[in-house]
Amino acid sequence: MAIYADMHVHTTFSSDGKGSMEEMIQKALSLGLRHICFTEHNDFDYPRHAGDPENIFLLNVDSYLYELLTKREKYGDRIKILFGIELGVDPAIVQKNNELSHAHDFDFIIASSHVCHGKDPYYPDFYEGRSEKEAYREYFESELENVQKFSNFDVYGHLDYVVRYGPTQNQNYHYADYAEIIDEILLFLIKNDKGLEVNTGGFRCGIGSTNPCIDIIKRYHELGGKVITIGSDAHEPKYLTDQFSATCQMLQEIGFKYYAVYEKRQPEYFKLDTLL
Repeated sequence: MAIYADMHVHTTFSSDGKGSMEEMIQKALSLGLRHICFTEHNDFDYPRHAGDPENIFLLNVDSYLYELLTKREKYGDRIKILFGIELGVDPAIVQKNNELSHAHDFDFIIASSHVCHGKDPYYPDFYEGRSEKEAYREYFESELENVQKFSNFDVYGHLDYVVRYGPTQNQNYHYADYAEIIDEILLFLIKNDKGLEVNTGGFRCGIGSTNPCIDIIKRYHELGGKVITIGSDAHEPKYLTDQFSATCQMLQEIGFKYYAVYEKRQPEYFKLDTLL
């Protein structure tokens, strides 16, 4: 493995997490990671479904930070433990996200679109009554609006997240069908010094690729994008660094030489190589 930082990790502080912070760190140490960034979920106004707790995806940041600081004391000489958050973004909650993102000294903020116009694409009702392509287009259009309205983030997370859960997933999905929208998002990120996350969670969701797909990552590189972070989006220990070796090879073939690790909201760059 030639990537030694996992920049997208969830624990039981996230509503859908299945591993404790202790378990995640122990796994990270066994894998030889030098950095692990916890990026617990916070999605204001998330649409609740049957059986969801009332506070689903509302993060108790103080409890989370307290636990993280205790783990830094315990493991700080063996691994860098970074304080991150994954903010669900939407035009209706810009003020709430601004307040939360400025209220704490996060190392790293991922902006992600988990909800599109009040619906989570994880659920089938997002696709009902229209074509898959129409649903995907609405999702990408909403992402463009999100990046234009909320700016206090470091990278945009799993940009084509929607294809994980579409009726045919990525079987009929092509970047070219949405190129004019996606290019505008990428150009906005580049112009405003925001990075692009390469999220390996798509492999275990059955699409056989990262999110975003290789064509979007290539286009980001072609447009001059240089800042990438790599995250497994692990919600339990066994998925830490999932598919990192294949992802490293893909990124090198595209032309990337470095990946970024954020601390105190500033990127530090590390080579994509196999020296260690």
